[in-house]
Amino acid sequence: MATIAAETEEDGQGARGGRGLRLSPSAISYLQATPLFVILGFFFLLPIAMIGVVSFWDYDFAGLYPDFLTMNYTDTLGSWVTWKTYLNTLKFTAIVWSLTLVIGFWVAYFLAFHIRKTSTQMILFLVCTVPFMTSNIIRMISWIPVLGRNGLVNSTLINMGIIPKPIEWLLYSDFAVVLAMVHLYTLFMVTPIFNTLMRIDRSLFEAARDAGASGWQVLWNVVIPLAKPGMAIGTIFVVTLVMADFSTVQVMSGGQSASVALMMKNQMSLLQYPAAAANAVVLLAVVLLMVAAILRVVDIRKEL
Repeated sequence: MATIAAETEEDGQGARGGRGLRLSPSAISYLQATPLFVILGFFFLLPIAMIGVVSFWDYDFAGLYPDFLTMNYTDTLGSWVTWKTYLNTLKFTAIVWSLTLVIGFWVAYFLAFHIRKTSTQMILFLVCTVPFMTSNIIRMISWIPVLGRNGLVNSTLINMGIIPKPIEWLLYSDFAVVLAMVHLYTLFMVTPIFNTLMRIDRSLFEAARDAGASGWQVLWNVVIPLAKPGMAIGTIFVVTLVMADFSTVQVMSGGQSASVALMMKNQMSLLQYPAAAANAVVLLAVVLLMVAAILRVVDIRKEL
């Protein structure tokens, strides 16, 4: 009996000890998320912090000098060239966003509501992603033989007698920049909208039709309001990508147009890293303000 009592006491002490080492559910959650925090901190927050620090440094043609100067920001915000470049970038952003929103919504609408079989939906959606298996640069440059002076479009129109001479503004213009960006970024609008539309309960359409709503009324009062979270997510993708794009602007405009990212790229090529860092901080602030405005209008938490 004494042996049994001793073993029971030891088991009780072990159980109490185990209970003493238990962590709360919230502590376990934070512990599980620690690797993600470490990775994001090292690869995301630390580089942004370094850019912010370098933006206050001094520089010349010979090198960089650690300091705390606001000269880079005053030069950036006080230059009319910078403001003009930002306006040009915002112009590209607004046009590309409008076109990708319209095209992306109707493509997603067609896939979600006009294709009955799920397998066919997935196949057609994968077909939309096929061009994205190649580099952005390749897909962008592929427009040059199509839009060039002796390209496919001009040659076809001349042979058909529609135009007497090649159209000059098809390539190396703002039109070419917008066309290439729409081609590159439309899928980033299609995907979240398609995901949102697939979650809509189809019985809502039947209820709206039973109430006497027409097809356009169902679209305007049921589909579009429920698709707003997907539109907002697609808008965030497109806006951030266009604001940070420099290669498309440089290649497709032939150097005749400018963007903020291209301006930073030129500054870095001239070893003006603090000035480029100041521009990067300002651009980040502008993009974050735009994203915050989008999140104020549409609640995307239901999509997450």
